[in-house]
This record gives sequence, C-alpha cells and structure tokens, in this order.
Amino acid sequence: MRIGVIGSGALGLYYGAMLQRAGHDVCFLLRRDLQAISAQGLQVNSVGGNFHLPKVHGFATPEAIGPVELVLVGLKTFANRHLVELVRPLVGPQTFILTLQNGLGNEEQLAAAFGSEKVLGGVAFLCSNRGEPGIVHHLGEGKIRLGEFAGGASDRSRQLAGQFAAAGVPCEAVSDLRRARWEKLVWNIPFNGLSALLGQDVTRLLGNSDSRRMIEQIMLEVASGANAQKLTEPIDGPAFSRQLIKATEQMDHYQPSMLLDRLAGRPLELEAIYQIPLRQAIAAGVEMPRTAMLHNLLEIGEES
Repeated sequence: MRIGVIGSGALGLYYGAMLQRAGHDVCFLLRRDLQAISAQGLQVNSVGGNFHLPKVHGFATPEAIGPVELVLVGLKTFANRHLVELVRPLVGPQTFILTLQNGLGNEEQLAAAFGSEKVLGGVAFLCSNRGEPGIVHHLGEGKIRLGEFAGGASDRSRQLAGQFAAAGVPCEAVSDLRRARWEKLVWNIPFNGLSALLGQDVTRLLGNSDSRRMIEQIMLEVASGANAQKLTEPIDGPAFSRQLIKATEQMDHYQPSMLLDRLAGRPLELEAIYQIPLRQAIAAGVEMPRTAMLHNLLEIGEES
C-alpha cells in the first residue's frame, strides 16, 4: 500500500517506520528531519528492538508526494488550519484518510473537505518522542484503536487494523469511534494538562497526593461528559480511571506531549483536547468545572 504521512513528528515517524519496515511504500512529508533522513535514513530506537531504515522517501511538499492509497495524519492539532491544504494533494478517487490526532474535531474537518466516506479516525496509545533529526525514540505502548468516522463496523477498518498488526503495531477496529476518542480524553485531559501546567512528568504527578486526587477527579468528570454523548456503551468512570492510573504508574517518568510542547515553546493543543470537549459536554447538559479551570490556566500560559 502507498501511504502518505502528514505530520512526521514522533507519532508519524514511528508508525510510518513500522509500516515501511513491513513492506509498505511510505512517503513522509518532512521539515526538520528532511535533510538528515534523506542523507542517513531513519533510526528507530524502540523498547521492542532498535532498527534502521537506510532509504526513506522524504518530501518537502505534499504536491511532490501526490495521490496515495492511505493518508496517515499525525499533525499537531494546533496546525489544523493547514490540515486540508496539506492533505488535498494526496487524495485521489481511491484514497482514504486516517487521522491519529489528539482530541475532537479532526474527523469533522476532514469530512467537510473530502467526504465522510473517506475518513477514519483513531486513537494512539503511544509513548514516543523525537531525538536528533532522523531519530525517533519509542519508549513504550503503541496500540491503536481505529474506526469509521461515519460509525459502525466495517471491513475497511478491520483490514486496516490487520495491516497495522502485521507491521507489529497492536491495532483494534472499533465500531464507536466517538467512545474511543472520549476514552483517550479521560487520560489526556488530566495528564497532559497538569504536566504542562506544573512542569512535572506522570510519575511525579501520581506521587503527589494532591495532584493524584485532582487527576482522579478530572477523570471522573470527563467520563461523565463522555457518557452524555450518546455512546453505544457508557464508560464506567471509576473502573476505567483506576485502569488508566495503574497503566500510567508503569510509565516511569514519562513526559506527555503537552509538557514537551510547553518546554519547547510550541503552542498547546487546547482547542481539540479542551475547548471542543467542553462545548460538547455543556451542549449535552454536563458541566466539567475542573476541566474548564485547567483549560483556563493553560490558556494563561499561552499568552505569556
């Protein structure tokens, strides 16, 4: 399969590399890493075993890539004003698009431009970051849950999940993408936000009784907001929160992406992870006051 990766950061580089190693023709849209990868290839340092791709197809513009069978979107959502223009040159009659971006609203933007029948979404449970140009570090996890934007089970989503699995990426096709998105938010909203606000990794957040209690409270709040969204099956807030916290306790001093963005002076993904979920929850009659407070405090940091 010919695949175009838009948003070749830690997520896009890792999943693209795994797919290329499995035999797919992967084309990466690159900026910072273009020169290094063109000259030296792509190095993946992974808990599952390091590997090097000596020849990688890197491109400076989406027009140079042209139409592909699958567009894999890993773009940071604060750059979504450019999303459609970056994806459009890669879309042909048989193309479908999978966005693995954080938060809510990404599938809607792509569906408005290209048609809902072309769009799938997914949530990635991945601990990774970029090193020097041409190097990506896979620190743990990696599972993807993906599904049709239009909802329901499909052969296409099952086949795509199978291709990821064959490439060494655990992947599950789901029939309720909205539920999967909100489940990821139960983790993303407290851990990403508090880590960026306090400058602490997940181990330190859980090690402090006050921040741990706040994490638990926000998780329950987000689960309540999710369950107002007409999901096919409700999220068991207390049980699911305990499950997520137990998994996070194994992520030794992991720094969430929002903390890394703040440390690097990059914008935060506030609209997709906070503003849209808050609007959807309020529209369904559910207030999320701790989430709103966290968003407001993070927004102050964006103004400085």
